[in-house]
Amino acid sequence: MEFTADQLKQYDGSDPSKPIYMAVKERVFDVTNGRSFYGPGGPYVMFAGNNATRALAKMSKNEEDICASLDGLSEKEIGVLNDWEKKFEAKYPVVGRFVS
Repeated sequence: MEFTADQLKQYDGSDPSKPIYMAVKERVFDVTNGRSFYGPGGPYVMFAGNNATRALAKMSKNEEDICASLDGLSEKEIGVLNDWEKKFEAKYPVVGRFVS
């Protein structure tokens, strides 16, 4: 299943009857099991329903970093992103692909 940014927004945790999805790079993960982190009131709620690629790479919660762009990231930031991606792969199922 493919998700645009607008479609992904529907899975931000605000509707308890829907799963919580989050994109990292081109993949969409079901992070519902991490509701305490990504759901309403959680410390990473701003990532739910969004592509958090750049924010994870930069270890940032700033709104302008919550996007898919890899432009201008350092080698170190790319390494951080790859580490995050491996953690998500190990913990959460992939439910689709993020498309711009």
